[in-house]
Amino acid sequence: MSKRRSSRKGSRGNRRFIKQMLTLAGMVLIALYAWAGGEWPQQFPSPFNATDKGVDHTITFPADRYPETANHIRKAIEAGHSDVCTIDRKGAEGNRELSLRGVPVKKGKDRDEWPMAMCAEGGTGADIQYITPKDNRGAGSWVGNQLSTYPDGTRVRFVVK
Repeated sequence: MSKRRSSRKGSRGNRRFIKQMLTLAGMVLIALYAWAGGEWPQQFPSPFNATDKGVDHTITFPADRYPETANHIRKAIEAGHSDVCTIDRKGAEGNRELSLRGVPVKKGKDRDEWPMAMCAEGGTGADIQYITPKDNRGAGSWVGNQLSTYPDGTRVRFVVK
């Protein structure tokens, strides 16, 4: 009989410990909520999608207006490049030099980069595709206008539609 009582006593001790841990976890959550000013963030970073963290804005790239550029962006993202651009205008020239190094110029074509040179994610290892100058430059102008009011460091997700 003494063994039965001791096992019950141990079981009761485990339940008490679990209850204390749950109480502590609840208190920690309440403290975090208060520390955050009484508001939870609108978006929690997803552990399954690295590009989901800390996105400031999302823009929809018009595939109907710039089909070659849109196709390039889609393929580059599918190949594993980021769909997020962290604006870094000061680093654009250096990134462009790094990304286009060793990629020859072709007459009548532009070398399109994804991620773009103006993105911190650009530079070495960027995906390069030859496209018509009209499509590339029109897309570049469109993106420049969309991002013109955002300061460096802003993280922008690109969705192609």
